[in-house]
Amino acid sequence: MDEKLSFGSDYTKGAHPQILQRMVQTNMMDTPGYGLDEISGSARRRIREACACERATVEFLVGGTQTNAVMIDALLQSYQGVIAAMTGHISVHEAGAIEAGGHKVLVLPHQCGKLSADDVKKYLEDYHNDANHEHMVMPGMIYLSQPTEYGTLYTKKELQAFRKICDAYGLSLYVDGARLAYALACPENDVMLPDLAGLCDAFYIGGTKCGALFGEAVVLPDPGRIPGFFTIIKQHGALLAKGRLLGIQFDELFRDGLYMRIGRSAIEGAEAIRKALSEKGYRQCFGSPTNQIFCIMEKDALKALEEKVEYSFWEKYDDAHTVIRLATDWGTTEEEIKALTDIL
Repeated sequence: MDEKLSFGSDYTKGAHPQILQRMVQTNMMDTPGYGLDEISGSARRRIREACACERATVEFLVGGTQTNAVMIDALLQSYQGVIAAMTGHISVHEAGAIEAGGHKVLVLPHQCGKLSADDVKKYLEDYHNDANHEHMVMPGMIYLSQPTEYGTLYTKKELQAFRKICDAYGLSLYVDGARLAYALACPENDVMLPDLAGLCDAFYIGGTKCGALFGEAVVLPDPGRIPGFFTIIKQHGALLAKGRLLGIQFDELFRDGLYMRIGRSAIEGAEAIRKALSEKGYRQCFGSPTNQIFCIMEKDALKALEEKVEYSFWEKYDDAHTVIRLATDWGTTEEEIKALTDIL
């Protein structure tokens, strides 16, 4: 039976060949555990250099949900919650992991997946002006993702506005970078790693969706921002004993600028799909410049498509149409793009 084309997600492939080769080469090495090995140390140095932040703390965790849960719990007090877009990953697709850790997700409206700094400021003003605010969950963090769940991008100017709000109200600014490589490869993007290091209290560099077998790299630009951070990771069951498996992957991803290049084919492929959709008369839900494409499909067309293509259901559009997501990744080939456009 012929396999379907895989455009349902961006973490279905294994790992970049360079990573697999390094893992084989180092397989029989005996190294210290918990990321205290020399290779993990090299990966940290490479990431600090890429972020232009020599003093940053860099730690490696296994997956995105785990990373978000650990970071949000570590940065917030027990009585605080985290502000996020209604469509934010922690709001919708993490099965209540943040709430399970004791922190309410405070959702606000979005514009194509993005929070508005004005909306956040108004929310904080209303909170502090409410005479009963001590009976309410205190906002302690702004959560953003770059790109967003809708594949859209925050600009540097927008991040600066959020930083200003955080400084004024004593909040932390945390950026989820699960798909960060695709933002960095996007021509429309003006937020680079040094910008994130200069504006965020913490952010993470995604590996799982960006060429690694698994793993995310957390960056704390101020090494004293979370006292006992290593121990907190351990407390959450998030400290990998064979930590070098994470270190190897990020040491390769940040060797010779691979991470900065790895998303380019995904961006180019997504643009080719968008062009084909437009030429063939399909409606796209909104503009997304990164590796995710959102298309409105008529029921009969969708039924025919799903026989040959894996896609993600996004939401019901109306009784006759559905919004689906097609996602490219670092390993998507030109042949796969052509096969998809031929099917369309």
